[in-house]
Amino acid sequence: MSTWTKETKTTLLYIVLAFAFSVAMRMVWLYQFSGYEPFYHNAQFMINTNDGYYFAEGARDILNGVHQENDLSALESAASQLTAFFAYILPFSFETVILFMPSVLSSLIVIPIILIAKNIDSLEMGFVAALLASITHSYYNRTMIGYYDTDMLNIVLPMFLLWSIIWAVRTNEDKYLLITALDILVYRWWYPQSYSLEFAFFGLILFYALVFDRKNLYNYKLLAIMMFAMVGLDGYVRAILVLGVFYIFKQKQFDRYIYYVLALSVALFFLSGGFDPIWSQLKNYVFKDAVSAGEKGLKLHFYSVMQTVREAGHISFETFANRISGHTVTFVLSVAGYIYLAYKHKVMLFGLPLIGLGFLAYVGGLRFTIYAVPVLAFGVAFLITQTAQFMPTSRLKFLAPLLLTILAIYPNIVHIQNYKVPTVFNADEVKILEQLKGKADREDYVVAWWDYGYPLRFYSDVKTLIDGGKHSGDVNFPVSFILTNPQDVAAKMARLDVEYTEKTFAFVKENKERVRDKNLTIFSNVEQMTKEYGFSDTNDFLLSLQTEIELPQKTRDIYFYLPIRMMDIYPTVEMFSNIDLMSGEMKKRSFFYMTKSFKQEGNSINLGQGVVFDLQAAMLSIGTQKVAVKRFVQTAYDKNMKLTKSMQMANPAGEVSIVYMSNYNTFLVLDEKAYNSLYIQLAVLEEYDKMLFEEVVLTPQAKVYRLKI
Repeated sequence: MSTWTKETKTTLLYIVLAFAFSVAMRMVWLYQFSGYEPFYHNAQFMINTNDGYYFAEGARDILNGVHQENDLSALESAASQLTAFFAYILPFSFETVILFMPSVLSSLIVIPIILIAKNIDSLEMGFVAALLASITHSYYNRTMIGYYDTDMLNIVLPMFLLWSIIWAVRTNEDKYLLITALDILVYRWWYPQSYSLEFAFFGLILFYALVFDRKNLYNYKLLAIMMFAMVGLDGYVRAILVLGVFYIFKQKQFDRYIYYVLALSVALFFLSGGFDPIWSQLKNYVFKDAVSAGEKGLKLHFYSVMQTVREAGHISFETFANRISGHTVTFVLSVAGYIYLAYKHKVMLFGLPLIGLGFLAYVGGLRFTIYAVPVLAFGVAFLITQTAQFMPTSRLKFLAPLLLTILAIYPNIVHIQNYKVPTVFNADEVKILEQLKGKADREDYVVAWWDYGYPLRFYSDVKTLIDGGKHSGDVNFPVSFILTNPQDVAAKMARLDVEYTEKTFAFVKENKERVRDKNLTIFSNVEQMTKEYGFSDTNDFLLSLQTEIELPQKTRDIYFYLPIRMMDIYPTVEMFSNIDLMSGEMKKRSFFYMTKSFKQEGNSINLGQGVVFDLQAAMLSIGTQKVAVKRFVQTAYDKNMKLTKSMQMANPAGEVSIVYMSNYNTFLVLDEKAYNSLYIQLAVLEEYDKMLFEEVVLTPQAKVYRLKI
């Protein structure tokens, strides 16, 4: 005879239905692009997030059992390890596994949502909240099919943590002590940046214990075992500590020592540097500066990457509300509903850390809104289910909440239908990277902007100087300098940066104990170059690159990956090297204007934004300013996809050049600095110095060159 109660069966039914709904909605993107060949590779859709290729590279190397030294492969990443496990045991291709993992794992969020609602005897509220939370704007955007990133479990795990905390406080059962601690261990393994949220949960439980339930020893047991799970030690050590403490807590004779155990856990937390990562995250996302300076040596100033990351920028209230609840009205109702729910059920206040982190989006950027989604979904779901109490008939008690639920989730469904994001690369671009793989050695470097670092390493199996994780100002500067300066200077910096990067790897390896103990300062490549070439001012060193200097011995080849799509971010790329490293002052930016929206008006071409090109006078009007045009260049590809160019010199004393890329229907307006940059010369015009470079792959999508020196 079955021991399952009606409540248990209903709980499982709601979980299955909500999970199926979440996964099904994520299949919309797959359906929309079904059969669209540019998005396919190896007979499967490619992923649609750059960072995913970092974990994919790690998983690939784990499965292959080989990788090159210092290649920055994510072998230690939990996402890579879990992916490798799934790819090994499941009968699907690697591409299929990484495509579908986000949809399946992220949909697990419905489980803790419904279990939390069960604890407060409102399963229907949990079901409605699960439906809404699983597809709300920001959660869907960062967990949709193909969005292969840590976000697929980054909210699921803290929601399980919230569930275990609520059940622990409500039941005081020993098993929830262990479940809570194990959840923290798994969450830290999966997402090492989880410190802040874990600490916030700890602080709220401490507040609850001191204010509302001071004499209950169970609360202090919960705090202690959480703190042991959070200390800044190796995961295996923390697991042993947790199991040991749990065993002690099971022995009632040790209850008299609970306060001492708690004090020991707090002391160990701070002594092990547990608070350091929290402060680091606050500095990165809240107290961010435009320019960062080194602490020792020449104290060089570099442009801060956080100033250019959209996810870390300020957002409007409407965007904020839509990302959390799908609509401004729903958001307002969610907040009101949550306040009412927390008033009725005090344990729901434990969701405040997630809401607080979500609200950090106002100063920290839109990426944080995702944290508030599931907790605030309870708010509107509570209001919806409460309406049944005011309905006069049983039919209306069912239909009213149903209609309101549909109204709440509808804006999110519309968003899903309209959210047609592309894959990171298209099939033709991947073919270029695979051609590069066939020519480059695994120890060779490819110079490219950080956006393309992870995919380059995954498809070409090469090394890169910067990527989506390694892109602080000091490493960005040389690459930005290379891409936005003339070919001869750029070539020298490329060789210097690569060889100094490898030199630093070797130095760190030889002095790993001193580096580990933080007794050794590792200076940026640019600072090391400045000193070793006999300069005390980095500006003087950079000027010396315009002359003949002795370069380091060549140890490997260097390739340049120059995609046409990089034109969209060229001004941003330039900013990282357009700075006086000694003073931190930004230099005058080069003039770079790109447009696809233009129309001919008589003898002039209106390029938009107040920019007009007078064909007859060879003058450019930029607002009220008149600027002479030096040259006009038109590019086109013939039937064999070979680039052809025509150039007309207009005024040798002109200040700007105009390039019309006919196949792209794009006009570029460039000053001499931008026009002579390595990127424009090699990627747009294919005008390369044959003493310095040789072509490897030239296509309309991207250009690849090899450095000869």
